[in-house]
Amino acid sequence: MCHYLHSPLFKSNGSSMSNGESIGSIFPENVTDIKNNSMGRLPVTTEGMAVAYGSLIIMALFPIFFGSIRSVKHHKEQKESGEKPETMTQKDAAMFPIIASAALFGLYIFFQIFSKEYINLLLTGYFFILGILALCHLVSPVISSLVPAAIPKVPFHALFVRGKGSEAENLVDYEFTSHDVVCLFCCSLVGIWYLLKKHWIVNNLFGIAFAISGVELLHLNNVITGCILLCGLFVYDIFWVFGTNVMITVAKSFEAPIKLVFPQDLLEQGLRANNFAMLGLGDIVIPGIFIALLLRFDNSLKRNTNVYFYATFVAYFLGLVATIFVMHIFKHAQPALLYLVPACLGTPLLIALIRGDISALFQYEDHPSEESEGGKEIKKPNQKDKATSSSSSLSALPKVSPKSKKNK
Repeated sequence: MCHYLHSPLFKSNGSSMSNGESIGSIFPENVTDIKNNSMGRLPVTTEGMAVAYGSLIIMALFPIFFGSIRSVKHHKEQKESGEKPETMTQKDAAMFPIIASAALFGLYIFFQIFSKEYINLLLTGYFFILGILALCHLVSPVISSLVPAAIPKVPFHALFVRGKGSEAENLVDYEFTSHDVVCLFCCSLVGIWYLLKKHWIVNNLFGIAFAISGVELLHLNNVITGCILLCGLFVYDIFWVFGTNVMITVAKSFEAPIKLVFPQDLLEQGLRANNFAMLGLGDIVIPGIFIALLLRFDNSLKRNTNVYFYATFVAYFLGLVATIFVMHIFKHAQPALLYLVPACLGTPLLIALIRGDISALFQYEDHPSEESEGGKEIKKPNQKDKATSSSSSLSALPKVSPKSKKNK
């Protein structure tokens, strides 16, 4: 049920947003020439590029930093409530680049057969709804604190059940307040702005909301799974950027707010600027969920220092800078994960080697579990379970609750 994003690239071109959208929630963004004046636009100045790329880097760091902090809170809430987490298994991580490649090529064929206008019309409606929900999730606490006292905070509970008695199944079980309704109204206005104008500012509002929610809610569970995922996408990114033109074709045909954009001609054109530098959300979310995992690992060590998180966060920043630098030197599309993956994997591994934490790093799990052959996660038994089991095969069963024992 989790929705994963991955591997878009930096983009810098002279086309409008409609001609330079990123591919989508699971596909990479591509790049064209840094300076493209074929449409009669003003030449990009050094100052304009510096402002654009500096802003993109800041907007990329923001979701990772705050999304990681929110992921710690979300992790604690899951543990306290006993909620079963949605985590990616090692098998899922290994298959992900293969599935994404098949989907990417499928989209390429799809755009060759059908009109991209109709496809993008459907995508606009989809991301309109998704963007409003993501923005509500992000700004709800802020808007709730700003709602005047004249609007009381009235709780509501939406429940839609199928069946009766013991066979009843909750299809919808959602609690909200009157302040959430106000938040939904405000975010819907932003969504309407996106529908009508598709302005780069509202594009970034939706993009940042998607990125923060992704880093907060998507959990890798352990470092090994993260390494498998990042290494797989490392190869995937390089192949589809340097090996074929499929990615570029799909990227230019796909319209969706799943990238951050900033105009390089803002100083000359103001809010009417249309010569955009772009950063796909996948280059934020995929490294971001790994960096968030490292923050939770730091907290588990109880050393009052988040050295793994901060060091890898800085390494991610340097990886982005390296991507921009190489792109400008070679004037060619660069797969961002080519630089981000070594930075984000090498940094924590080096620190763990120096500090003697290699074993702890690879043994850490957000939610202790073991993977069965089918890729499903089974709760690990504790020592009491093992001692009271009548056979070794029963030791893998979940611990019986006190209430269940009493009923027995």
